[in-house]
Amino acid sequence: MAISGNQIRAARSLVGMDQQTLADKAGIGINTVRNMEGAGADRIRVRTDTMDAVVDALGAAGVVLVDEGQSDGGPGVRLAKAATRSFDTIEQEVVQYPEYLENDAPPGAGG
Repeated sequence: MAISGNQIRAARSLVGMDQQTLADKAGIGINTVRNMEGAGADRIRVRTDTMDAVVDALGAAGVVLVDEGQSDGGPGVRLAKAATRSFDTIEQEVVQYPEYLENDAPPGAGG
């Protein structure tokens, strides 16, 4: 995927992240982030592992980089789709085994 400097800047802005925070989360220097964003609309040319680290850091923050052709428009950024179902326990769906419903410990045993 070809990523532009403008996409990196827009992705950071979308989640309220500054350049230093992105650099820290990606494990790169802030000057690398500045140089990447300085490419503007041009494709960023950095090592693959550097680009992967930046994309992963932005993804962990909830941003998806959109390549040209993935939507009706050109390349861009968007927020990741939120999970549709949480992992919270619904009491009506919890299986209760009878042998665990009764307390078989002596009084005062705790726990």
